[in-house]
Amino acid sequence: MKTERLIKMANDISNYFNAEPDRKDAIAGVRNHIAHSWEPRMRKALIEYNQQDGSELTELARAAVSEL
Repeated sequence: MKTERLIKMANDISNYFNAEPDRKDAIAGVRNHIAHSWEPRMRKALIEYNQQDGSELTELARAAVSEL
């Protein structure tokens, strides 16, 4: 899967959890969704992107991916 698609998916997930008033709960929600719903190759590619650049991820998505 292309990195651009993974970025869009992660940002969509973070936009959903952005409504959560508790930031820690929002980060955990994004992190848990990616950890439990994405296959390992997808997670690995997103983690690598976040470590190398991460600029296209939302702030919430970056925080969640950093915890994976």
